[in-house]
Amino acid sequence: MSAAPKSRLGRGLGGLIAAAKPAIPAVDHAPVRAGTAATAPTAPAAAGVAVVGVPGYLEIPVHLIEPSPYQVRREITGEQLNELADSIRSEGLLQPIVVRKIGERFQLIAGERRWRAFQLLKIKSIPARVVEASNASSAALGLIENLQREGLNPIEEAHGYASLIRDFDLTQESAAERVGKGRASVANALRLLSLDADLQGFVAKNLLSVGHAKVLLGIEDAAQRSLLGRRIIEEGLSVRVTEKLSLSLAAKPAAGRARARAPKSGVSSQDAAAVAGIERRLTSHLGARVAVLHTPRKGRIVIEYRGNEDLQRLLEKLGIEA
Repeated sequence: MSAAPKSRLGRGLGGLIAAAKPAIPAVDHAPVRAGTAATAPTAPAAAGVAVVGVPGYLEIPVHLIEPSPYQVRREITGEQLNELADSIRSEGLLQPIVVRKIGERFQLIAGERRWRAFQLLKIKSIPARVVEASNASSAALGLIENLQREGLNPIEEAHGYASLIRDFDLTQESAAERVGKGRASVANALRLLSLDADLQGFVAKNLLSVGHAKVLLGIEDAAQRSLLGRRIIEEGLSVRVTEKLSLSLAAKPAAGRARARAPKSGVSSQDAAAVAGIERRLTSHLGARVAVLHTPRKGRIVIEYRGNEDLQRLLEKLGIEA
């Protein structure tokens, strides 16, 4: 019996591309200067597409390329594009993009920033490596490209793993193998998606570290998580200090404070629970600590804020002009 072929999973971008058909030989691709062709074209591969002299490599019109639906990078800033465009203008394109053919067009697998930089430079065609890849392989290739070359933020990385698992019916373990990561790394990344949307935004912008995020995930109350997340940013708290604060918060749950107020105000336990729920929803919605002081006849809502900027944010949230 012949030996079973070795799996190519977990070998990174090169291994996955090598697994695509047809196999493309590795070549040293010289930098392509902006506005110039990589090599003198031979026979056209399709309308407006030129072969550049190496099997599997084409010079493709920029307008025939479309972005990948599996792109996990949520934001490509103008500053990043301008810097890359300047580099391509002066040094040339050091690495061709990777695409697959879809009908009469081409879909990006790796290199969206390079493609957009060519659009910015108004260069009509771009060198590309063309491979055959399934949807799952295309998604994995794109994620690996971003992980290895372009530095995804932790939330983008987590969404990439979630997309592989959700869209292609993979387990955490098989998704980890696809991208050459350990299963624990993938599992820890996916936990970040359990954070509230505002906290995910802070992690994505590097205002909160992954270490801070792990501590916040241990806090059950959403309002307390949000408030502590903002406090970390405002006061520059370390992960160790955040851990201590999370332990003290666990000892003082919001519902417990509401119940403690109930006997003094004459509010029934049922009403106290409802008030506690309102407090949680308002606190989560506004991103600020809210206290509802309620009696059957009258009451007050107290909203805490920290400084002028936080007050301005709250006014905007409430639709009030300062």
